[in-house]
Amino acid sequence: MTTATADLPPEHAAPSVSFAGRFRNWRRSRPFWGGLLAVVAGLPILYFPYAHLHLGDLTMAMSTTAGAGSLVIGILLMVLGVSAWFQPGSRIFCGVGVTILTLISIPVSNLGGFLMGLIPGLIAGGLLCAWTPLTADQLVAATEKAAKRRPAEQQLGENWAARTADVPAQAEPAPVEQAAPAATAEATGEDE
Repeated sequence: MTTATADLPPEHAAPSVSFAGRFRNWRRSRPFWGGLLAVVAGLPILYFPYAHLHLGDLTMAMSTTAGAGSLVIGILLMVLGVSAWFQPGSRIFCGVGVTILTLISIPVSNLGGFLMGLIPGLIAGGLLCAWTPLTADQLVAATEKAAKRRPAEQQLGENWAARTADVPAQAEPAPVEQAAPAATAEATGEDE
């Protein structure tokens, strides 16, 4: 499922009680996964030029002359990812910006953070550019679908009441101890 075919945007949905329900509605109304991958892509691009790796007594410093460039690219990737979350209308700008910054990070930031920032960054740029909000027709269909839908507790309550009203009263089943001698007598063919 894409967010363009999501069930219901949050402004038209019935208010959810749980945090998970509210977060799901918020996430479906914006390019969440593209923004998240952009933030994730900025972390290794930002980290590796300043990292000091320790291998036993040997310390490796990955500092390059492009450390400032890596800092700027990493921060901008994270800012564009968060901007896409809170301003879904700027998704195309953010997607193109993330893609260009990710490609620039190849020569500037150790192959884009040793490919750990390059690959999520390119995927994030594509997701941000491809995301679309629900159209007016989809909003109307989703609103009608939500109007027909009822909470599970209400459906269960009505179904349970209908089922118990149709069932005639039944006799209490005999306890297991009393039923056991009769069953053995029938099995052996003896009469009492």
